[in-house]
Amino acid sequence: MAVPGGRAGHTIEPVASAGCYAPAGRYPLPSSVLMTAITARVAGCRRVVVASPRAHPITLAAAAVAGTDEFLAVGGAHAIAALAYGFHGDERLDRCDVIAGPGNAWVTAAKQLVSGVVGIDMLAGPSELLIIADETADAGLVAADLLAQAEHDADASAMLVTTSQSLANDVERELVRQLALLPTRDVAALGLKNGFVAVVDTEDEMAAVADRIAAEHLEVMTADPEGLATRISNAGAVFLGSASAEVLGDYGAGPNHTLPTGGTARFQAGLSVMHFLRLRTWLRIDDTAESSSLRADTQRLAAMEGLAGHAEAARRRDLFGG
Repeated sequence: MAVPGGRAGHTIEPVASAGCYAPAGRYPLPSSVLMTAITARVAGCRRVVVASPRAHPITLAAAAVAGTDEFLAVGGAHAIAALAYGFHGDERLDRCDVIAGPGNAWVTAAKQLVSGVVGIDMLAGPSELLIIADETADAGLVAADLLAQAEHDADASAMLVTTSQSLANDVERELVRQLALLPTRDVAALGLKNGFVAVVDTEDEMAAVADRIAAEHLEVMTADPEGLATRISNAGAVFLGSASAEVLGDYGAGPNHTLPTGGTARFQAGLSVMHFLRLRTWLRIDDTAESSSLRADTQRLAAMEGLAGHAEAARRRDLFGG
């Protein structure tokens, strides 16, 4: 863009090195490797490191598919420290510029501690799903999606807000029936305890509740899902219509399943290439006569703030003829 006597703008540059964390609690999570490492590679990072406990063959395969340069078979806070600071010894790992990826409470706490040393994507907590639905929704599908969320772990949250008391009753019955058949029912039952089913009077109330919760995942199962979604500002990822299952976003189609939780979707977005990019501004002044107003403004502001050296640096350009 033009400025007095010259031009200004910005360039977009990727960070040089990305550290991608993939948890492996009860099971390996190759999807987390793909969601983080591929994103970093597409952003243009020259070096991509994946850290995950227990180097399971499927996790290693996912890292290879994503084009990872290094694999650190360490998990937890130790892995975050290694990615942030690096280590030298019999083995060497250079530090990374940005760390991304979900993890347990220890991983999240470690990311918060190192966030002044290295960039992080977000502080992700337990996973959560909010479904807002009207009388057109299928109770079986709603219950299946709530159970899919609840089986993540005992801290997960599965929530339903609906304008239909009949749907709420049917979903409650479906949850009981489907839970009894689910191999992960012991964990899912604990996750369901963290959620709720609520009945409200209007779609506007559903939208208000959704905005207040700012859920990680939001499914909209109504007669006009797109219309209702336009009235909601806060959500990590939105899934429109009964065919758009949240699990398809987690595993199949995207968008990225590394998403803001705990209400942080009010100010945070899901993982994308933007987390691995930086905007760098630049300024070039070519015509000193045309830029005289710019220097005058600079000198006045410098005087107001008591920075005489700033004013003098600008003033000397008045005498500069080149």
